[in-house]
Amino acid sequence: MAVMRSVLYVPGNNEKMIGKSSGLGADIVTLDLEDSVPPAEKANARVISAAALEEVASGGSEVYVRLNNWETLMTDDDLEAVVQKGLHGVTLAKCGHPDDVKRLDWKLDELERRRGLARGSVKISILLETAKGAINAYPSLTASPRMVSAIFGAVDFTKDMRVKLTSEGVEQKYARRHIAVAARAAGVVAIDAPFVAYQDMEAFEANVRDGRQMGYEGRMIIHPSQVEVCNRMYAPDPDDVVWAKGVVKAFEEEAIAKGSAAISYNGKMVDTPVYLSAKDILASHGEIEAKNAIRK
Repeated sequence: MAVMRSVLYVPGNNEKMIGKSSGLGADIVTLDLEDSVPPAEKANARVISAAALEEVASGGSEVYVRLNNWETLMTDDDLEAVVQKGLHGVTLAKCGHPDDVKRLDWKLDELERRRGLARGSVKISILLETAKGAINAYPSLTASPRMVSAIFGAVDFTKDMRVKLTSEGVEQKYARRHIAVAARAAGVVAIDAPFVAYQDMEAFEANVRDGRQMGYEGRMIIHPSQVEVCNRMYAPDPDDVVWAKGVVKAFEEEAIAKGSAAISYNGKMVDTPVYLSAKDILASHGEIEAKNAIRK
């Protein structure tokens, strides 16, 4: 399992915010070199972000860096600056085609070899935030073995579609659902779009619930106040953990051990797919518990 409940974005040129990010409890902290950094600050953001990698990771979060997309001609400079010890992964902004991913994979391999890093150690996440990116989601998500997650970018998607971004999200439904399905088909984690009305916690929680039912397992977040909500709502419900433990124990003792493919548990049939779903719940719960232990 790969637990990525909360993916907190921090401007790569803001040393104060970066310094605080390690203690916020996010599963992933992403130092941003793209939209939150003005053009005049790009070079400075690279230096600050590169220097902060290990410090940010000291709080138990994985550390990613969001790269400017290839069309900006800044991606190579971003990579040269940040691919070093302490970097867990990179997120490519505005990914539109599998060739964008293949090019990134090749560059990461070159830098890992050049800098004595383990080959394949830097993971890839992509932001799908254009019409082209949404349509090409599955081939892009299967273009590299480094791929771990797909992030739906609603703000740029609605801009590209020339429609208004709303909290209700009707204008996002097709792309949001399509990207979640593509991520599952590719075997990577689907990360939902940022919810820009971050002070409206009731609406945020309702939106998270909707996304969970589409298959999203985490959220790109833009404010620290959203970390706790994501960590709680994308974690297995405690009652589900209790149920899963009972199902796994009963199925292994009463079905697998006796050569059967189904049993009755608490008045309901449990077959192999239900058993495997229970094991997924326990795997996710176990990874979260391990993360929590590191932070204590």
